[in-house]
Amino acid sequence: MALTGKQKRVLRSIGQLLEAVVHIGKEGVTEANVAATEDAFRTRELIKVRAMKSIATATDDIATQVAEATQSDIAGRVGHTFLLYRPNLELKTRIVLPEGRVKNEQ
Repeated sequence: MALTGKQKRVLRSIGQLLEAVVHIGKEGVTEANVAATEDAFRTRELIKVRAMKSIATATDDIATQVAEATQSDIAGRVGHTFLLYRPNLELKTRIVLPEGRVKNEQ
């Protein structure tokens, strides 16, 4: 699911109030990080991940690796912190996103 700009803005506004639940250390993305992210997605749809400043890998690359491993979307990135979103239909309270744009077929 590719997020639209409007949907990303909504998620970033919600994400400002969140604390980072996953921290990526100097080893970079590991199985433990992916497992912690998957565990966090069981109870919420939007999570904040923080990478250490001393990591040699760029934060964009780390965000992409974690997003691909967890099949989630990157909602935004600021500095060494990024937001990941994955819908969870089993939750009682879910994030309501604005509808995506549908192009007319011609």
